[in-house]
Amino acid sequence: MSPTLASAPGSCCFSGIKHTGTPVGRIEELGGIQTYISDPPASATTQKVILYLSDIWGSLFINNQLVQDYFASCGYLVLGPDYFFGDAVPNHPPGRDMQTWLAHATKPAVDAFPTWLESVKAKYGTEKTKYCAVGYCFGAPFVMDLCSDGSVVAGALVHPTLVNESQFEKLDRPLLLSCAEDDFLFPVASRRRAEDIMVARKCTYYIQVFSGVKHGFAVRGDPGVETERWAKEESARGVVEWFDRFTA
Repeated sequence: MSPTLASAPGSCCFSGIKHTGTPVGRIEELGGIQTYISDPPASATTQKVILYLSDIWGSLFINNQLVQDYFASCGYLVLGPDYFFGDAVPNHPPGRDMQTWLAHATKPAVDAFPTWLESVKAKYGTEKTKYCAVGYCFGAPFVMDLCSDGSVVAGALVHPTLVNESQFEKLDRPLLLSCAEDDFLFPVASRRRAEDIMVARKCTYYIQVFSGVKHGFAVRGDPGVETERWAKEESARGVVEWFDRFTA
């Protein structure tokens, strides 16, 4: 078995600050999965798509919706599948055993994703469509797979989980890693090992590391704390600028 670099979601993944705002996207079924869809401005001419693979709070959680809306405002069609089928963390009753839930939720998400992706391509794909994928926490391994099979032009991982060395060995597309300095699920040694693999394979990559924040900062950080707010916003800006580079 390939050595683990980013561990499975832990206790830090089940907590965070709920943000405020008004989502502007819509929810539609796509490939059997309820999907958050946020459209680019009407002036956008290039068909650029971001596949938004969420953390365990799900693509329909307001924090994730607001991030998706930001990406859309930058000229992308953003598609966020609720691969937890309405059973993401915000909908859990008090006292639910999170690790038991995660063990049961992972396989249905993985099994449903290929059909969803085919539906995306059938509905939105053209000769000019360029797909990018960003994965937060639980969404990271989906991005690594997409970056190894030619499905996207570029990928991004934000405080990833569930990633191993073999996925970096197969990496075939440009990859951004947006990381917290303090992340016991993707610790410094693992981050540096991932970098070593990418260097050895001459991959195209970019690594951001934000001080003063922890795992989950880019979705559930506290906007009332300047360091956390800036890191969250800068991470999102970094993802957009990274994808802009490969969709121009």
